[in-house]
Amino acid sequence: MDADTDLADEEFDENSDFVTFDMAGERYAFPMQRVQEIIRMPAVVKVPLGPPSLEGLANLRGRVLPVVSLRRCCQMDQTGHDETTRVIIVDGGVPLGFVVDRVSSVISIDPNQVESAEAVQSTVNSDVLVGVIKSGGGEMTTVLDVDRLIGSQFSRLASEKRGRDASAVSQVSAESDADADLDDTLELVSFAVEGQEYALPIDQVQEIVQAPESVSHVPNAGSRVLGVIDLRGRLLPVVSMRRVFGLPVTPLEPQNRIVVVSIDGGVVGVVMDTVREVLRVPHQLVAPLPTVVTGEGRSTEVESVCRLEDGKRLVSVLSVNRMFDSPEVRDEIADYRREDELEMADERIESADDGRGDEELFVVFRLDDEEYAVDVDAVQEIIRVPEALIRVPKSYDFVEGLVNLRGTVLPVVDLRTRLGLGRTERDERQRIVVLIIGGVRTGFIVDSVAEVARVGRNVLEPAPELSAEQARVVSRVANLPDQQRMLLLVQVDQLLAAGQAEEAAELCVTVADEALVGV
Repeated sequence: MDADTDLADEEFDENSDFVTFDMAGERYAFPMQRVQEIIRMPAVVKVPLGPPSLEGLANLRGRVLPVVSLRRCCQMDQTGHDETTRVIIVDGGVPLGFVVDRVSSVISIDPNQVESAEAVQSTVNSDVLVGVIKSGGGEMTTVLDVDRLIGSQFSRLASEKRGRDASAVSQVSAESDADADLDDTLELVSFAVEGQEYALPIDQVQEIVQAPESVSHVPNAGSRVLGVIDLRGRLLPVVSMRRVFGLPVTPLEPQNRIVVVSIDGGVVGVVMDTVREVLRVPHQLVAPLPTVVTGEGRSTEVESVCRLEDGKRLVSVLSVNRMFDSPEVRDEIADYRREDELEMADERIESADDGRGDEELFVVFRLDDEEYAVDVDAVQEIIRVPEALIRVPKSYDFVEGLVNLRGTVLPVVDLRTRLGLGRTERDERQRIVVLIIGGVRTGFIVDSVAEVARVGRNVLEPAPELSAEQARVVSRVANLPDQQRMLLLVQVDQLLAAGQAEEAAELCVTVADEALVGV
């Protein structure tokens, strides 16, 4: 039985309940067990660089809710919203709302009423169909696959769901562990390093979190520890799996994940290239690592190998104890934790004097009727847009033009263009926000500057990761339900790709030199 058949069996258990709804004159359904609630169409904040089906972000009782058009997901013509429009909120790792034309009812069905999706013609791509429910009157209701809908449009949410599943499974009770043992299977969290697949037993994994943009380093630290991060108020030493394997260490990327494991009564985060999935492998498919592979007198981090897909897929199972079996490495982690605790304590004392306390300051500006914000420390100044920018023939696409700012040539980028928004005519409200990116001053044209806002850290939360570029550029949101506002927080150092700021700076130097020659 293949994976698709297994999924269909899960969706069509005996006396299964479904929420039915209409789109484009046809009837569809979601499994009731995946539906959290149904709401009217809320006001949404549009997010740049997201998938085409994304309508925006809404505030759901203080939580940020991504809202997507199910018509667009299913490649149907888009239509306007009216009084019958509803949003069906499903469990996708995080709550996710699908906009439908109208909700019909909740039905219970018998498995005998179900026909395979392949036997039915529909306007919906068959890849997202589970099956069709047949009624006595000849009417048919098409059941959509929630996970495939999410995966086809929001692969990062699907990946996050797998990570959350791994974390949830690792925290099950002892009774649940006993039940799993009865199944005679080994539960693993699989991940990739340099294209090779590895795994850790799930009982050795405490949780899985996304890697931050950087870690705090300590001078003269050991070879394996990258640094330390703050994990919900707890200092977490971070080790690179690449460094453990003797591979080159690469800069942290949005797809990187930190697997938190226990060691010597403490916890350590291990950076993986990506986390793939949770595996349940029968014990007969797991074999010890051959002795000839380990070499004489040499310990290895790999304790066994899983043979999957008839031996075509080999997954090396690691042991946490073997990864950190060296006393030098364990001492290194302990020393690093103590040194960095002192350093971060000093930083907290210094930062307590800036008057911000538990708040952050942001410069708030508008683009296409939505509110964005950048950290006030990244803003050098705000100036009016001159009547004419200095145009440079054959310059870089991302440069709108140049401006002479008190004798210094400054590259200017239209932020609308950078975020994939439509251009607009110049007007008196527009401003140039001068930011420091990679040590280079760059101006960004915005529709208007609203205020400098003091925002409590308790209302800041990660933005839903709906696409790779969106996750890099719009990293957080400030959810302010009392003010009926949501600020999209822009990650300044992601506004220009690597090297673009330097290229823009070189262009400015060239223009300035040419001007001097002309004089």
